[in-house]
Amino acid sequence: MKISATAEDTFLQQVFAKYNFSKEDGALLADTLVDADLRGISSHGIQRLAWYLNMIKEHIIEPTNKPIILKESATSLLIDANQNMGHIASALAMRKLIEKTKKSSVSIAVIRNSNHFGTAGYYSRMAAEAGLIGVSNTNTRPLVVPTNAKDAFLGSNAFAFTFPAEPHPFVFDGATSVVSGGKIQVLAKQGGKIPGEWAIDRDRNIVKDANAAEDILSKVALTEEQPGGGVLTLGGNEEENSNYKGFGNSLVVELLTGILAQGSISADTNTGKHDFSQFFLTIDPSFFGDIEVLKANVESMFERIRNLDKLPGTQIMIPGDREYKRYDENKAHGVSIDETTAGQLKDIATELNVTAPTAL
Repeated sequence: MKISATAEDTFLQQVFAKYNFSKEDGALLADTLVDADLRGISSHGIQRLAWYLNMIKEHIIEPTNKPIILKESATSLLIDANQNMGHIASALAMRKLIEKTKKSSVSIAVIRNSNHFGTAGYYSRMAAEAGLIGVSNTNTRPLVVPTNAKDAFLGSNAFAFTFPAEPHPFVFDGATSVVSGGKIQVLAKQGGKIPGEWAIDRDRNIVKDANAAEDILSKVALTEEQPGGGVLTLGGNEEENSNYKGFGNSLVVELLTGILAQGSISADTNTGKHDFSQFFLTIDPSFFGDIEVLKANVESMFERIRNLDKLPGTQIMIPGDREYKRYDENKAHGVSIDETTAGQLKDIATELNVTAPTAL
């Protein structure tokens, strides 16, 4: 079904208020989920709500805790998310980095003791909207099987990069694995088949049934038991297709997040503290040249790429083009919610005595 973005935002803010998030934090959390749905990234939108609420009930997430700045310099930050939602500490980090980078040209933040933070691109776009380059990384629950291994060890370990441009900033936002776990979660809710080579079983056979793949990922994420199998690294199942490069990308993010934050590595986030870590970098491109000239050069390069000779019936799109197109369409016509998620929203509304969003 389709619901309006405004109705989704109102519902989410009501739900987060019931779980004792401050008005400011609840508004931020709602905005991140609505933003993901508007951009067609349903894997990180409202379909995550029931998962978040379960973690609150299990005290993995503590809504009244506030992030703590542990160390700060003119160009760096170390933040303890204090076991609250990763979105809250991440937005704080990016706001502080924007201030610092306007003065110093480059700044870095690391967050420890955090949780899932939604889409990495949300925070990098904050930097781009301030005229800065933004980089956002996070580790996650163990989902990804290294090259030639049988067991999941790494997270999907998102990487987002933004660069100021016109008519909108350049945004690359993606997992360092073939897909994020959330995409398999959405397909499982829809009862669909996996279209590509995304997941494997314990013998590295490709899994096409989304429910079977989600069952593998759930067992890895929620228990200490290692059932074998998981999501593939970029490059797919075979070493001949250079999947060790995707493995390497995931490791880089792991080093910048769990290791640098002195938190859990992805492999250990399903036990003990259940903590994630995040890394952010902002750069002021105007240090290197006139910002309007840089923007013009970026757009010129993108237009040359879009206009390259292409296969009949296809379109060449720059990363971010599709999401901005969906954003405008979904703002006007509503965001799509799968039936399973719609049912979960009704159950949440009944439990909390709030009104669930209705279909357009």
